[in-house]
Amino acid sequence: MLHEEFERQVVNLIVKGYPEVVGLTAAAFKQELEPLKHRISEMHLNQIESQSSKIPFVIVIKSDWLHAERAMQLVEREGKNGFSSMDVEEINRFQPIEGIGLPNGRAYLLLDIDTGTGTLNVTPTAALAIIAQENRSPLTLEEGISVITHFPEVLRKNNGFSLLGSRCGDRRVTALWISDKKPKLGWCWAGNPHTWLGSASCRARC
Repeated sequence: MLHEEFERQVVNLIVKGYPEVVGLTAAAFKQELEPLKHRISEMHLNQIESQSSKIPFVIVIKSDWLHAERAMQLVEREGKNGFSSMDVEEINRFQPIEGIGLPNGRAYLLLDIDTGTGTLNVTPTAALAIIAQENRSPLTLEEGISVITHFPEVLRKNNGFSLLGSRCGDRRVTALWISDKKPKLGWCWAGNPHTWLGSASCRARC
């Protein structure tokens, strides 16, 4: 089951045009991701709770391989492509916060993802403390885009999620939500709660 899901996500990236964008053939792109397949095991995933907001794993493509702005444009939900309200320069300012160590390589696996339904109407600042208490890690900007690339259905009208793992030194946090029926990458204030916005997290990266 896990390996079947891995293959589905690889095919999904190929269908969306990732190989062409990064300058590889489909076969070469698939070969680049093949080592990740061997990192999948029941040992990594046996603690996942059976909740609708949980996703076992997601393949994450790092932004230095395919930039987040372009990746957002390749997101598709109900026939609508994603977009960002921030340009490339602004997106580049958002970097992983202290304590988040990304695995080596151009791609990695994000394990046990929760899109934050339990933190709806909780400020990002307060949600970050909750996530830490649960021994989990907030998602980065690129990780959030990867989640909705493979599972666009988790993004629903009036129900998006913040990406607290990427900050740029001010009070802003990036977030994903539906705008004009399209997936949108934007930002909100860290001190403001929203009834329609939770904060996503994961258990591990490998």
